[in-house]
Amino acid sequence: MRYLLLLVVLMLVGCGRARHESAAAQHYDVRGIVRGFAPDRSTIDIEHETIPDFMPSMTMPFTARDAKEIAGLRPGDAIVFRLEVTAKDFSISSVKKIDPGQVQLPKLIESPPATSASGRLKEGDMLPQFSLTREAGEQLTADTLRGHPTLITFIFTRCPMPNFCPRMSHTFAELQNAIRSGSGALAHTRLLSITIDPEFDTPTILKQYAQQEGADPKVWSFATGNPTEIDELTKAFAVYRQTEGGTISHGLTTGLITPDGKIAKLWRGNGWIPQEVLAAIAATED
Repeated sequence: MRYLLLLVVLMLVGCGRARHESAAAQHYDVRGIVRGFAPDRSTIDIEHETIPDFMPSMTMPFTARDAKEIAGLRPGDAIVFRLEVTAKDFSISSVKKIDPGQVQLPKLIESPPATSASGRLKEGDMLPQFSLTREAGEQLTADTLRGHPTLITFIFTRCPMPNFCPRMSHTFAELQNAIRSGSGALAHTRLLSITIDPEFDTPTILKQYAQQEGADPKVWSFATGNPTEIDELTKAFAVYRQTEGGTISHGLTTGLITPDGKIAKLWRGNGWIPQEVLAAIAATED
């Protein structure tokens, strides 16, 4: 099932000409600049070039199949590497230093500053006001969510990496099944995926994506908005998002909102599982 979901996402961006396909994985030869490391050096942050017909240039963390290959690297080093993408994961190998002049990155375009949703949200805070547009064209505001527990996450439809947006959408699909067969607060819970790529993810694109993910519009909505509005929300939820002229660098945050509009729980990254959310939803009834 996960393999099929990945194929659906990949169909949105076509077939990569730099890709060497096998039954188990796709492979891409990529160049980029090292931007940092996790504290334990378990991952390396790389600003990579656009991978033709697969994904735009962005800065994101990668796991090396052999940690020794990245042991001697430093921020600012130019590298070439082999990216392997499977239905469940992705990693890099064959990492080599190259001349920085060989790496072609888009010119930096600063994201507009946030205005109304100031400060990083914490559990117990009220959800800030916003005005977005659903995939079907209706307006969506914070008040629209009142009366139901709502799980909010951030994605973009062109994100092909299985551990990022596709994983969030797959997990939301699992939660949708639980909601449709659940009772009490769970049965009243709603799901909301907000795009971080509003220039591309129009309501029409989001509607197509929702259909491909099997989203029930009575349970699971997708929303877009003007770039300033999206920036305000991503900064409020501490979702790292930087637009760099074709580049989308981003992190992951998912939040559970109570029926009266409070932040009940925040999950950073992609390590959470549906059972944690189900327990948090049940706790809203206490």
